[in-house]
Amino acid sequence: MKKVAIGIDIGGTNSAIGVVDELGNVLVKDTIDTPNHGNIQMFIDDLATAIKKQISNVKLLNADLEILGIGIGAPNANYYKGTIEHAPNLSFKGIIPFSDLLKSKLPEYQTIALTNDANAAALGEMIYGGAKGMKNFAMFTLGTGVGSGIVVNGDLVYGNDGFAGECGHMILVPNGRHCGCGGRGHLEAYCSAPGMKRTAFELLVLYNDTSSALANKSFNELDSKMIYDAAMAGDKIANEVFEITGSYLGQGMADTVHHLSPEAIFLFGGPTAAGDLIFGPTQRSLEAHLMPIFRNKIKILPSKLSLGDAAIVGASALVWKEIEKR
Repeated sequence: MKKVAIGIDIGGTNSAIGVVDELGNVLVKDTIDTPNHGNIQMFIDDLATAIKKQISNVKLLNADLEILGIGIGAPNANYYKGTIEHAPNLSFKGIIPFSDLLKSKLPEYQTIALTNDANAAALGEMIYGGAKGMKNFAMFTLGTGVGSGIVVNGDLVYGNDGFAGECGHMILVPNGRHCGCGGRGHLEAYCSAPGMKRTAFELLVLYNDTSSALANKSFNELDSKMIYDAAMAGDKIANEVFEITGSYLGQGMADTVHHLSPEAIFLFGGPTAAGDLIFGPTQRSLEAHLMPIFRNKIKILPSKLSLGDAAIVGASALVWKEIEKR
């Protein structure tokens, strides 16, 4: 009998659901809207219906399946309590007992586990990706924000209250840029995709550069892909954006290394498609900021998870990890 797990990624706009086998292959998948009406019970009903539909779809392909459980990745998710707490990009306010609500609709599944979306990505990397066999590593996810998952001695680090590992909110610049969390000078404010955009506009103003390919873009229009395209075409402003972003990212990673001494740090997310434009300055900055005992030891590696399926695959990895603990 083939064993599979269900992976769910809850995003601000859409929630993805997929059925994943032991090798990390997504057998079937679909998305539903993450509602903006704030009615959590209605969303749970919709989600349970979508899960049942996906199970039916995958059993049409192979009736000889055992569904081991459901893993969920979500913003501000608490692994210990199975709650989503004060997530700023979701309409469900306060502390939501998400795992319990879903269990009430799907009582046949003993394993329903929930964690932060970046933690889920780190688990996926450990079970299915480039961190196979590694016991100590960190993962940084670059996108609208900067998430991170930390694995020590083969286990995700959750801390005392379930929210450990927020490397994106280490302070790089005291009283620096405002971060989406309300703080200032955080790594996320400089190394996320919106952070790169802010750097581009600061440089355009600093150099009074009207010749750059980025100069005619509005703030709302510009994105990290445009910066990448301009950099590949030789645009000086765009190339400097990557240099500055990598410099800050390497500085932040050095703090992570000093705390944890990982074997490697994985990078995941849209900006990592820029390859050496981002990996080069990040590695150089990391080495420059490390204590001598750590230099030339830490690998910065691209994630081996498929960008399109990584969230689903990572969430499903929670199920295998929970079963392993029993």
